[in-house]
Amino acid sequence: MIEELISRNDSGPMKPSPSPLIAKKDHAADTSQCVRRHLRFGWWGLLAFLTMGLMLEGFHGFKAGFYLDVSMGTRRLMWTLAHANGTLLGLVNIGFSVTADFLPNWDARPRALASASLTTSSILIPGGFVLGGAILHSTDPGLGILLVPLGALFLFSAVFLTARAAVQAQSADPD
Repeated sequence: MIEELISRNDSGPMKPSPSPLIAKKDHAADTSQCVRRHLRFGWWGLLAFLTMGLMLEGFHGFKAGFYLDVSMGTRRLMWTLAHANGTLLGLVNIGFSVTADFLPNWDARPRALASASLTTSSILIPGGFVLGGAILHSTDPGLGILLVPLGALFLFSAVFLTARAAVQAQSADPD
């Protein structure tokens, strides 16, 4: 029994080999943590951007000049895009958490990369629109808008890694 738990390393002393059961428990714990993190991030993000939507409606209702003046059309567009994209990305995070839970054999490294990429894109895309609308240069958005294409690359990477994991899980499943 002891021989099964330890293996000989060519370069030195005997080391215990990781038990497959322990490795599965660690993988399951990592997956569960990822699922919870994206559920929290998604729901809180959804709340934040729905609140932003109410705020934008309030600006309309109170006829706020810094938002409704004709010269502020770019700001209106940028902040509306921040609200819409932030809300959608909150829902995507919730969907990602469900997907990660349905793919228990998804390798830890690509799952972690997809998770980090999605979280990063969920900050950069709406953040870029908010910053782009906060500081205007005549009728052009501010430099914060440059965060949006970077966030889009992170989002593309997260979606690609998740889609690839779903295809691999389907090909591994005989049903």
